[in-house]
Parts: sequence; C-alpha cells; structure tokens
Amino acid sequence: MKFMLSILAALALFAMPAKAEEYSWKPDKPVTIIVPWSAGGSTDSVTRVLAAELEAALGQTVIIVNQPGAAGSVGTTNAWQADHDGLTWAAGAAIDAGAYQVLGMLDVPIDDWRLYLHIANVAVVGANPDSGYKDFGDVLAAMKANPGDVSVATAGVTSGGHNAMEAIAQATGGKYKHVSYDGGKPAVLAAVSGETKITTQLASEQTEMIRAGRLVPLAVLADQPLVIEGYGEIPSIKQWIPEIKTANNYFGIWAPADVPDNVIETMDAVWTNVISKSKALSDYAADRGAILDPSSGDAAQAAVKPALTQNVFLLFDGGKTKTDSTKYGFTRP
Repeated sequence: MKFMLSILAALALFAMPAKAEEYSWKPDKPVTIIVPWSAGGSTDSVTRVLAAELEAALGQTVIIVNQPGAAGSVGTTNAWQADHDGLTWAAGAAIDAGAYQVLGMLDVPIDDWRLYLHIANVAVVGANPDSGYKDFGDVLAAMKANPGDVSVATAGVTSGGHNAMEAIAQATGGKYKHVSYDGGKPAVLAAVSGETKITTQLASEQTEMIRAGRLVPLAVLADQPLVIEGYGEIPSIKQWIPEIKTANNYFGIWAPADVPDNVIETMDAVWTNVISKSKALSDYAADRGAILDPSSGDAAQAAVKPALTQNVFLLFDGGKTKTDSTKYGFTRP
C-alpha cells in the first residue's frame, strides 16, 4: 500500500507544471515590464494581472513602470534600448509596436520582437449619454452632415481606438475630429465627461462606464455582437457598414528577439504551463469583453498580422504616414 502511494505521489509530481526552479532561466534581478501608456488603461490593467502570474512562475519580482508618450513609442523605445537580457519588456497592443517603424517613431519591425500574446480585444463606439446619438446610424449621419461636430477621443495615432475610427471614416467617407490622449483610460474619461462626444477605445477600457450608464455603447468593431456581463448585447458595426474589415487586437508583452535562448525557452514554457491556463486572465477577459487567446513565437507573429496590416494601411491611406507601407514589407489586404 505504501509502495502504491509513493508511485501515485511521484506520478502527481511528474504531471504538475514546471516550477520556477525547473526552468532554464532564473532571473537574478527583478523583471521590468514597461507599460508605454498611463495607469488605468487596458494595457496597464491586464499587464498587472499578468505580472502576478509571472512572479509566481519565475520566482522573481515583476515591476510595472508606466512611461506614456508619443502613442506608446517612448516606453517601447526604452525597452528596446535596455540590455537585451530578458529583464526588460514592453507591453501593449501588437498593432502599435508593429506600426512604429512605418510612423518613423522606432525603426524596429515587428519580427525583431519576441512576442508573447495573451488577450484579444475589440473596439467599441461608446457615446456620452448627452451626445444626442441614439444609435451608430446617428454618428454616421453626423459625420457626413456636420463632420467637425463629431469629436472622438482615442489613445493616439496607432492605438486601437484610432485604428477603429479610421476604419469607420475610410469605409464611409465621413469626417471626424480626433482628440488624442496619453492612454485609453484618459480617452474614455474624456467621453464620459463630455470633452468629446464619443470614444472608440477598447471594450476592456469602457466596460465599467458602460455598466454604470455613463457611456452608451453603439456598436462593436467585430463580425458578431459583443455581450458584456452586467450590461447585455452590443450590436456589430456590420449592421451599418457590412463591408468594413475587422480584426482582433492582440495585447501582450515583448522583448527583443535576440534575448538569450534560455529566456525564450523559459517564457515559452511559462506561456504553455501557466498563462494559457490562467484563471485570473480568463476572469479578466470575461469581465472586460475580451478573449483569452495566448500565443508566442511564430504563432503570435501570425496572429497579429491581420490587424497590424490593416493598421499600417489605414495610417497611410489616412495621411498619417508619408511612406507606402509596402516599402516595409507589408502586403495590402
């Protein structure tokens, strides 16, 4: 009987996920993740959930540092310029990191980052209750009849919110007034306070205000309606613009692809053993109208390409960049 119990105990230990001491990379100093946006936005909030999971897996402190500025390129540049030793990472939306080269903000293509993705987000058109917009059709009508009156808060050029609004404008020929902020949370609060009439930031950044009745969700930039717990269903934008292209906006962390091999080996294992099964991240996604969809390496690069490609051509077609994105290896969809 004792022999059988010993075998069962050994098998149970063998089946358990690898602990920090079993990984090939054991960071001997705190790991820093630079959030290139202000505190409280979608990148900041999900990265803090992620940091707790990484601390437990790596057996080392994970420090979050907020460094907003220039559409997230300031903090991302600092992560790139730090030692390529795996101790400094950048966080955010992959469409931002991949567009900085096209915008002339950071001459680093997306392939030069080792990506670790966790959450896929979608953008929502959220209106101030006093805006006069009862549904998304009202916004489209105003964009054509009185374009300067449609003020839109986003986290800046390349952000998910700006990308969403540019997609709407280019698909319909309508005009809007862009008001940029240093993060998703300030942009959402701008629409809540009435500084702007709408915001097109991510669902994860708007859910609390939507539940509280301080924003009215008019449409989600997705092929299907979005259900938010505690609120209900938000209609798909394709109800009004059937031809508009939508793509998941993936968030995660990344380090230069030339970090030591044992860093990549360890982080790949952590993503498989811990992040893909994280209840904390799963609960976060369910609460914020997002999707838990972890990937790394080649799979992550493939996952981000649809939204990134859409983003860089929207920037070029909208006059935000002067150089055709095809010169950076992108193929027009």
